[in-house]
Amino acid sequence: MLLEHYRKLHLSETECMLIIQIHSFVEKGESFPTPDKLSERMALTESECLKIIQKLIKKTHLKIEKQDIDGIQTESYSLEPLWECILMKVAEDHYRIKVAETMENQTDLYSLFEQEFGRPLSPLECETLAMWIDQDEHSTLVIKAALREAVISNKLNFRYIDRILFEWKKKGIKSVEEIRKHSENFRKPAKKPEESSEGPAPFYNWLEN
Repeated sequence: MLLEHYRKLHLSETECMLIIQIHSFVEKGESFPTPDKLSERMALTESECLKIIQKLIKKTHLKIEKQDIDGIQTESYSLEPLWECILMKVAEDHYRIKVAETMENQTDLYSLFEQEFGRPLSPLECETLAMWIDQDEHSTLVIKAALREAVISNKLNFRYIDRILFEWKKKGIKSVEEIRKHSENFRKPAKKPEESSEGPAPFYNWLEN
């Protein structure tokens, strides 16, 4: 995670490598490696290592912790502030991606409704769409499936779609796969011995349910 996000934290390659070296020492039980020990592993002088350490402390990516063990003062490096910063950055990135995907899906959803209705949506219809998403917590995929049901049934109006969504939510139907199975069940015609298995599937009137 450090290697993936260090540039977003405004760390240079040299600073990142020094952090990795400090982490390596800490992992091996040496919690406070001196600048001269660090310089032995890097193409840096002892003085340059010290300057970078001071810079990392100033950036709050590195912290020196002091402990008193049996009257003896000890010091150790802690990279916890850096790890917390990286986790926050990852969380922010995931949130931005999720928001972007949600906005894209919602824009696509509004466009699909206008395409099926053959006209721009009214302010009230736009508000109803937003309510389905925000208040009723229907996913865009479920709303698209309800729109498709209305198109198939030739009952293209918001009242009918709202009734479909209400019934699905009441029955605990949340995924497209569950919707598909449910639709197949009520559209499946009852077979009689003398009848062919082929034939049009009956439509389901959600308003009469």
